[in-house]
Amino acid sequence: MKIRRVFSFRNRLVVILVGICLGSLSLIYTNNMAAHLKEKEQHDVALWGHAMERINRDVLGGFISDPLVKDIMSNGNNIPFIITNENLEVVNSHLIPDRIIDHPDLLREKIEEFTEENNPIPVRFMWNSEHYHIIFYGKSWLLKSLYYFPYLQLLVISAFVLLGFVAFRSSKHDEQNRVWIGLAKETAHQLGTPTSSLLGWLEYLKTQDIDPSAVEEMSKDLAHLMKIVDRFSKIGSETPLTPAVINEVVGESVMYFRKRVPRNVTLDYNGLAIAPVQAAVNSALFEWVVENLMKNSLDALQGHGSIDVKISSDEKHVMIDVKDTGKGIPKSNWKRIFEPGFTTKTRGWGLGLSLSRRVIEEYHQGKIAVVESEIGKGTTIRITLKRHFA
Repeated sequence: MKIRRVFSFRNRLVVILVGICLGSLSLIYTNNMAAHLKEKEQHDVALWGHAMERINRDVLGGFISDPLVKDIMSNGNNIPFIITNENLEVVNSHLIPDRIIDHPDLLREKIEEFTEENNPIPVRFMWNSEHYHIIFYGKSWLLKSLYYFPYLQLLVISAFVLLGFVAFRSSKHDEQNRVWIGLAKETAHQLGTPTSSLLGWLEYLKTQDIDPSAVEEMSKDLAHLMKIVDRFSKIGSETPLTPAVINEVVGESVMYFRKRVPRNVTLDYNGLAIAPVQAAVNSALFEWVVENLMKNSLDALQGHGSIDVKISSDEKHVMIDVKDTGKGIPKSNWKRIFEPGFTTKTRGWGLGLSLSRRVIEEYHQGKIAVVESEIGKGTTIRITLKRHFA
C-alpha cells in the first residue's frame, strides 16, 4: 500500500513538473516571437517616417497621398497609428475609431497609450525644420495575440487538468463506493449463516436448565446481531425513509448500550423526558449511526467517564448530540475523522464514521459533524436532520 501511494505521488509530481515545463517553454517561445514581431513593427514604422521625410512634398500633409508613401504604409496595415502635426492635430490615422479621433480627451488618452507602448517617431521636413509630423503607433492585433496566447493556453490546459482531476476523483470515488458496498453486502451474506445457526442453538438453550435471564440477554444480543446484518445488507440499496419519533429510535439504541457499558461509565439520555420530535429516517440504518457514535465515545473514554446523548430541535431541524468526556480530537482532524481509512485507533479500518456520514448525508439528506472538541476534555458530534411534522 505504501509503495502504491509513493508511486502515485511520484506520478502526480512528474505530471505537474511536465506541465510547468511545457507552460514555461510556451511562454518563453511566444514571448520570443512577440519580441521579434515588435522589432519588425518598429522597423516598419521607422521606414514610414524615412519615406515621409524623403517625399516631403507638402507641409500641410499632402505627402500622405503620395502613392509611394501609401504603398509603404499599406504593408503594415495591422498596426494602429495616429499621425499629427507639431500641434498634435491629427493629419492621418489607421485602425482608430472616429469617436476617438473626434473626441479630444479620448484622443489624448489614446496618444498617451501609444506613447507608453512605443516611442513616437518625428518626421521632419528637409526644407522647413519648424514644421514636422509625429507618428504615434501601438501594437498590432497579431502582436497582442502573441502576448496573451500563452496565458490563454495555460488557462485551457489548467481547465483540462482540472476537469481530468475531477473526473479521476469521481471515478475513484465511484470505485471506492462499489468496493464498500460490495464489502458490506458480502459481510451481510457471510454473517447470515452463523446467525441462523445461533438462532437454532438459542432455541435449544431455552429447553435446557439454564438461567432464563442469561438466555434472554443472549437473545437480545442475537437480535441485535441480526439487526446489524440487516443494516449491512441495506448499504447500496434503495433505502425508503419513513417518519419516526426520533426520541424512540435513539432511545432503543441507548437502552441497549446502557446495559453493556463498563461500571465506571455513565450514559445519560434526555430523549424520553422531552416532547416527541419526528424526522424521516430508515430506522435500521439510523440506529446504526447512533450506536457507532456511542461506540466511538466509549472507546475514547477508555473505561471511565460519561456519555451524554441529547436531542434538541428548532422549527426546521432535529439535532442529536453525542457528547463524551474522552480524550478529544485535534481541530485539524475534525473533518478527517469522516474520511475512509482515517483512524486514531490501533485496531480498525477507519470505516465507521465514514459510513455514518454516508448514511446521514446521502441517505437521509442530513448533516453530521464535530461541533466541539477539546484535548483531554471530550468531544461532541452532532447529527442534524430535517424535522417532519405529522
